[in-house]
Amino acid sequence: MEGSLQFLAWLACFLQMGSLSKTRRDTLGNMANTEAHSAPAQRWSMQVPTEVSAEAGDAAMLPCTFTHPHRHYDGPLTAIWRSGEPYAGPQVFRCTAAPGSELCQTALSLHGRFRLVGNPRRNDLSLRVERLALADSGRYFCRVEFTGDAHDRYESRHGVRLRVTAAPRIVNISVLPGPSHSFRALCTAEGEPPPALAWSGPTLGNSSAAVPGQGHGYQVTAELPALTRDGRYTCTAANSLGRAEASVYLFRFHGAPGASTLALLLGALGLKVLLLLGILGAQATRHRLDHLGTQDSTPRSQAQESNYENLSQMSPPGHQLPRVCCEELLSHHHPVVHREK
Repeated sequence: MEGSLQFLAWLACFLQMGSLSKTRRDTLGNMANTEAHSAPAQRWSMQVPTEVSAEAGDAAMLPCTFTHPHRHYDGPLTAIWRSGEPYAGPQVFRCTAAPGSELCQTALSLHGRFRLVGNPRRNDLSLRVERLALADSGRYFCRVEFTGDAHDRYESRHGVRLRVTAAPRIVNISVLPGPSHSFRALCTAEGEPPPALAWSGPTLGNSSAAVPGQGHGYQVTAELPALTRDGRYTCTAANSLGRAEASVYLFRFHGAPGASTLALLLGALGLKVLLLLGILGAQATRHRLDHLGTQDSTPRSQAQESNYENLSQMSPPGHQLPRVCCEELLSHHHPVVHREK
């Protein structure tokens, strides 16, 4: 009996040690599998920030780094940046690097304001944008291409959003005719954040309340629907970065009844008088030119006749000039005295 109890105790200890040993081996095996899965194989990927913000007129850098499945790649490559949408958006920058070269030769830089600051050979496609404008706001997508297999290229799908901020600037203010001989005013401003617009000026009741128009991206328009009084109307644009304002003046002509008709009649009469004076002046000038031409032609004929008379008086009786000489005198109409000399 006692021997049986000892045997059972020994068996229990043996089973417990086996269980502990198996648990340790399973634990080590699971740890080994976790490490293997926690170290993924190298593959295509791109890392870009969600958003980059900068002020208009300054420069901004759009970071972009990537990984690829090759241990080492030294062949030709191309780096590309697009705007708007991935894969199909217009290119704003492109450069190519020859095999073994770390210099990426620029082939395209929109308006000369985009420049690569990263090194594609070191998996860096970071781009710098100079002289920012509000129109540069939007999404940009980086892409790298290795020459060869069609799968050796990769492009970011979400891209990086460039947000350009700017103080307000009024780009247009004008007064336009409205219905029933009325007038309305329009004011358009741009800025980021989009500015708030307000009108001020001569008012009657609530007629100067501004009616916001539709905004187009970073531009906002406000309308003053009815200008009821003459004077100065001012549009003010403001956001968190600044404030701007511009003014327009309205002066309407208030004439007596029938004054406009009288003015038109007088204007037409004056135009007719001017036309009549022009015609008379042209006729007088033509008459004077004709009179001067008549006076110039008369003395010449008299001079020619006197020359021939002198010739007849100087020639002896019965003596005639040679035929050639006479023909020459008649053809050239020169005084005979000069020919004789």
